[in-house]
Amino acid sequence: MNAYLRHLPNAISVGRVLLVGPVAWALLDARYTTAFWLFVVAGASDGVDGFLAKRFGWSSRIGGILDALADKLLLVTTFVCLWWVGLFPWWLVLAVLLRDLVIVAGAIVYNYRVEAVQPEPSLISKLNTFLQIALAAFGMVRLAFDNVPDGVITGLVWAVMLTIVLSGTGYVREWSRRARDRGPHGHV
Repeated sequence: MNAYLRHLPNAISVGRVLLVGPVAWALLDARYTTAFWLFVVAGASDGVDGFLAKRFGWSSRIGGILDALADKLLLVTTFVCLWWVGLFPWWLVLAVLLRDLVIVAGAIVYNYRVEAVQPEPSLISKLNTFLQIALAAFGMVRLAFDNVPDGVITGLVWAVMLTIVLSGTGYVREWSRRARDRGPHGHV
């Protein structure tokens, strides 16, 4: 197989990053149907790059970082825009941002003080990401078509909050335990 194809998952992740701007523009310009379909395309690209990386062994450390970065940029930007247009509460967006900042800061400190971080999302973190995607999608559907009941949005908001707290504290506990066990700079 062509050696360049092994970089296809990374190129798809970069494409997802490039979709963040159009999604934000569409949301802020009240083009909610367009925003929703761009979000769907971005989500599908996440599935495609993951499939290609696993199926053909085209995964790489930089690919994992790019994929996570693309996902976070898309979700955080979408949440900020959905707050801006009045759909999401400010405290939810703040919680999403703080969780991501704590995880990134913790990973950086752990990487430099203990050992290289191996990105491995916990089950609760995967659930949190799924719920954030569902909330963003249902939010856009609500704005575009006005056919999502209040209870669905409210329930997802609280489910996202719960998984933010559980996953954020889970990472802090796990990295603290590993750091204690290994000591500074990876010494056991």
